[in-house]
Amino acid sequence: MSKKSFKQLISFYRPYRGLFFADLLAAAIASATALLLPLGVRRIADSLLTGGSARAAEVLWVGAGLAALVGLRAGCTYFYDYQGHYLGAKIERDMRAQMFRHCQQLPFSFYDTHTVGSLMSRITSDTLSLAEFFHHVPEDLLLNGIQFLGAMAILLTIHWQTTLVILAFLPFMTAYTLHFNKKMGAAMEQAKESLASINAQAEDSLSGIRVVQSFANEAVEEEKFSRQNQRFLENRRVDYLSQCQLYCGMDAFAALIPIAVVAFGGLAILRGAMSLPDLLAFLLYIGYFTGPVQSLVNTSRLLQEGRASFRRYQELMKTEPAVQDCPDAREPEQVKGRVEFRQVYFRYGGEDAVLRGLSLTIEAGEYVALVGASGVGKTTLSSLIPRFYEPQKGQILLDGVPVEKLTLKGLRRNVGIVQQDVYLFTGTVAENIAYGRPGASRAEIIAAAKQAGAHDFIQQLPGGYDADVGPHGVRLSGGQQQRLSIARVFLKDPPVLIFDEATSALDAHSEKLVQRSLEQLARRRTTLVIAHRLSTVREAGRILVLDEQGICEEGSHQELMAKNGVYARLYQAAGL
Repeated sequence: MSKKSFKQLISFYRPYRGLFFADLLAAAIASATALLLPLGVRRIADSLLTGGSARAAEVLWVGAGLAALVGLRAGCTYFYDYQGHYLGAKIERDMRAQMFRHCQQLPFSFYDTHTVGSLMSRITSDTLSLAEFFHHVPEDLLLNGIQFLGAMAILLTIHWQTTLVILAFLPFMTAYTLHFNKKMGAAMEQAKESLASINAQAEDSLSGIRVVQSFANEAVEEEKFSRQNQRFLENRRVDYLSQCQLYCGMDAFAALIPIAVVAFGGLAILRGAMSLPDLLAFLLYIGYFTGPVQSLVNTSRLLQEGRASFRRYQELMKTEPAVQDCPDAREPEQVKGRVEFRQVYFRYGGEDAVLRGLSLTIEAGEYVALVGASGVGKTTLSSLIPRFYEPQKGQILLDGVPVEKLTLKGLRRNVGIVQQDVYLFTGTVAENIAYGRPGASRAEIIAAAKQAGAHDFIQQLPGGYDADVGPHGVRLSGGQQQRLSIARVFLKDPPVLIFDEATSALDAHSEKLVQRSLEQLARRRTTLVIAHRLSTVREAGRILVLDEQGICEEGSHQELMAKNGVYARLYQAAGL
């Protein structure tokens, strides 16, 4: 990990540094008191071997002291175990909020290439791994460091020769740990990637469950999911194999060290160089040697998980929003709605240009329709106005001000969009309408619903405005969903409107109802309509016909029909 990454990592402790240092202090006290317990046992053993009634009081006092140390250690352990986990959870919350906030700011182009499932994996499972990292790693390093170094110092004062026997195992244990730790890290990284793929596959299949079942393709989706699931299993198998090899090896070392101590210490007792209480202390302190080493194995796993998760966190957070406020961006004031395109060029990624030097002016309050074959840039053109994408060349202006000179929130607050694919959030009818203006009163919500022609059907729902629409609005028909989305825009009350294929997915009856609502919404507003159904654009004040080269025809319905050009052929092909 680079120095910069490390600084960024530890910066998450800064808001909770008081709790962090209190947590470490409690861990240090608990570790230090644990080191004193074997010394007390050694003292009691020495008193028992010496014998005599005078030693009885000493045994009692030492026993009472050990009990007090145990109580102190228990209190400190309780504090750092509870508060340490809580500290990790707080940082997890902060990081998850940062990631979610960042994802909210990323442009449409980012979501064109990243699945929601993979992002969910980073926001949930990766932050959970980091919570464990932030809690356990500093504590474990401090606890194990104090216990290991303290135990070595004490044992060296008791019998340094036997201590060297214990230390002789250390290089082998370290080399063994580092070897398998590297294997664990690689397997863990791959497991996280495959888990993200599983989430993406599940999200994709379950979101499209109606399409899956309508084509009876459950087996196809199960096969796709099975491949990802099997890949994850194989990565976990390698991870568990590395863990098993590491833990089994460390258990073997933990069993060999006491045997070596007993053998070497026994010879020292026979030579008179060590007492039996000293050997007992050695055996008790061995746990303070092997325990920290084994615990560091778990810590190394948390380090690997934390490093992998933090890398993925950084990868996401380093993704700069392609569309941002410029330093001198200002809030739009009293927007009238004049929209102008000046020599705009746009392409998606490495694809051919969709718009090539397009110039267009829509006057404030004008009703303009865009028609043309699929792929000529109609939706792209409308997406450039609220800066969902940025053109590679040219300018787009609102009331004579380049849109990049306006704040994103201010610009988008003045542009209302009604799309073909309506998205309703899980919640009530009223909550979904209020999404157009959070904090709106119930009276304002009802007024917007009436304007959208939605009030009557809402009243017939069980619960009325408090009826639950279900996930993605599945409890409502397509026409009802669309009218709720129009009610949102009525509540938003923007001066510029964009209707993007707003009725193309509806049946004839629903289309008439929604079309009436759209006409009501469009009054006295700058309106841009994108439509495949040419019957919906005949009343537009101006119709623009787009082809691959740009605007090829322009005029009213009657004028374009009289030209007998592209528009007339499209209109006749539609059987109108």
